[in-house]
Amino acid sequence: MERVFNFSAGPAAIPLAVLERARDELVDWQGCGMSVMELSHRGKEFMSIAERADADLRRLLNIPAGYRVLFLQGGASAQFSAVPLNLAGAEDKADYVVTGSWSKKALAEGRRFLHANVAADSADTGHTDIPDPTAWATSNDAAYLHYTPNETIGGVEFHFIPEVAAPLVADMSSTLLSRPLDVSRFGLIYAGAQKNIGPAGLAIAIVREDLMGRARPTTPVTMDYHQQSEAGSMYNTPPTWAWYIAGLVFQWLLEEGGLEEMERRNRRKADTLYGAIDGSPLERGLATGPAWPIWPATAAPVAWTSSASCARPGTASGRIQMHSAWVRPSGDTARYATVVIPTPPRAGARW
Repeated sequence: MERVFNFSAGPAAIPLAVLERARDELVDWQGCGMSVMELSHRGKEFMSIAERADADLRRLLNIPAGYRVLFLQGGASAQFSAVPLNLAGAEDKADYVVTGSWSKKALAEGRRFLHANVAADSADTGHTDIPDPTAWATSNDAAYLHYTPNETIGGVEFHFIPEVAAPLVADMSSTLLSRPLDVSRFGLIYAGAQKNIGPAGLAIAIVREDLMGRARPTTPVTMDYHQQSEAGSMYNTPPTWAWYIAGLVFQWLLEEGGLEEMERRNRRKADTLYGAIDGSPLERGLATGPAWPIWPATAAPVAWTSSASCARPGTASGRIQMHSAWVRPSGDTARYATVVIPTPPRAGARW
């Protein structure tokens, strides 16, 4: 069997060791005579899976006391509604920082449930950069400030955690578990699983306990963080298979050295990609080139479309995106990959 190099943003690649273990346990999980998909979510077998996943995620992220971990349905987009319903009243105000497609969607949904104040918006630059935090128009009475640390469609990434007075809410769908994180800086972190954690359909929410129990009376019970927490994320039947795979990914991450090791590997991959771009014959401006081998060294040539002038990793904003990209190791059978590198319109910026 020949596996492709999958650069898709999500559903994204899952570690082969995890897939192989799931395959081996598919029809008979640890001798119980049933697949995980057939286990009762309230039975001792699945309860052990759920408890192990919770403990391993807490260990990976070093989640401090005073936070609840929820395994929810609906992906991250359901949290666009759940956040305002749980953290604010209909007449309350919340701040939103808009830096791309996903934060725009979060803002649009937030406006349905409260007074959403746009603290900052990079629309005037085509969402190619992060507005200067010192110029953000935050509210003194905001119930929370919401932002998206990594916009996978536009390719803008925060390399800092905003300093704000209100509880900080972050959609970390594409960054969670890619590196160590100081969870204590946040009131609420949520993430869809399909990018770094496991199969699509699962969302994880890490909620500070003082923000629990504030849901409006009209909040659907399946979206109520307090109700879900009290039920162990099992008010209704959870996505058991996705939860199980996420737990296997957590175990694999710990076995591989944790998030410090993941950060080291991700930095190495980023340096490889940026190094190839720096060594390319591209000129400033939009350029579309022929098939070009960029990553990995043994992979097939990769078709690409790119534009120059992006911030490198470690700066305030990253401007790189792998989009719908996968290639086969043997070049003669390759499909294509696409690298999209949007251009921040800043004088003097280089890539």
